[in-house]
Amino acid sequence: MSLRFLISLLAGVALAGSVQAQELAKLKGVVELFTSQGCASCPPADAALAKLISQGDVVALAYHVDYWNYMGWDDTMSSKDNTARQYAYARTFGRSNVYTPQAIINGRDHLNGADLTAINLKVDQFDHQGKGLSVPVHAAMKGDELEIKIGAGDGKANVVIAYFDREQMVTVKKGENTGRQIAYMHSVSDVETVGMWDGKPMSLVLPANVMEKADRQGLAVLLQTSSPAGDPAAIVGAAVLTIGSGN
Repeated sequence: MSLRFLISLLAGVALAGSVQAQELAKLKGVVELFTSQGCASCPPADAALAKLISQGDVVALAYHVDYWNYMGWDDTMSSKDNTARQYAYARTFGRSNVYTPQAIINGRDHLNGADLTAINLKVDQFDHQGKGLSVPVHAAMKGDELEIKIGAGDGKANVVIAYFDREQMVTVKKGENTGRQIAYMHSVSDVETVGMWDGKPMSLVLPANVMEKADRQGLAVLLQTSSPAGDPAAIVGAAVLTIGSGN
């Protein structure tokens, strides 16, 4: 075996490994879990979300709703805004009701949030059908600024940022989960629209004070279309960034 051939072979192996690593790192979809600390059936879904996060191939977010608070325990991460987002999805899907735990996949469909197998199957199905994350989105910290880069694609969409806490341990003292200590991952604290995308490549630079909303823990950038009524619909691109963890 000649030295030139060996060098070419090793270069080819390295390139294949690089491509494979990029493919493995490619985000396939977005899973938004609507959950509550006061919901007895939600802890398995919260655990499923943690597994999705560890997989590394989806953007996984938890939205704590407030309509279970009447059971005697006020969810420490719940908000009316999170509940409003879930009802907005219900309108998009033509539904009159909501439930927990509910997982929204790519803004296109919903499933039982505790069924990890079904969630992964739906993510893969959408990815293979061209209903996954078809538009490249990249987010990175540049000093004290957040830089967002979005590639080309079809249609129009909002550039939405969901700020989240990486992990919180909560001991539930009342309600259906009394006495349980539960780890909650990627709980969303705020959502805002920071721009509009019209199908052309674009870049956004957001100042440092924007990052204060995330308590410098993490955020997800969602390239999300809207229904004719203006409610959240299909997500066509996404990126996730955890602050201070080297990601």
